[in-house]
Amino acid sequence: MDIKQIQELVKLINKSNIGELTIEEGETKITIKQKKEPSQTIVSSMPVSSSAPVQQQAAIAAPANTTPTAPALPKEDNLIAVRSPMIGTFYRQAGPGKPIFANVGDEIEVGKVVCIIEAMKLFNEIESEVKGKIVKVLVEDASPVEFDQPLFLVDPS
Repeated sequence: MDIKQIQELVKLINKSNIGELTIEEGETKITIKQKKEPSQTIVSSMPVSSSAPVQQQAAIAAPANTTPTAPALPKEDNLIAVRSPMIGTFYRQAGPGKPIFANVGDEIEVGKVVCIIEAMKLFNEIESEVKGKIVKVLVEDASPVEFDQPLFLVDPS
């Protein structure tokens, strides 16, 4: 791959919403990452998840004497969403039999790979932009995701 092709790829990346592109030709591997301005996403701006009505129904159906079996989530005002930087297919692990990148309860650091999104046969490692504890995984493994779709909820405290 010559320098002109690389420059054209960089221009295309800058004009698109693609966060990262990796190309391998033989022993040569080129990774182009789009510079991201620091952003902070607050969960309160997210649409209400479909699990909320189920929780309300369960609370109504449960007798008043029982205590909830699931631990309560921290206040949703504090939670930050890790969002998809691209359209593609969401994977929680690098391959069958490989360890899952991030589970509920895991402490994550800025730059830690939390999942992979496959787009056009390219596997893009998605790194966390926040530090905290994962409280919820919002996407099923091997399911399609949209640009800016919330993937994980993280408690930064």
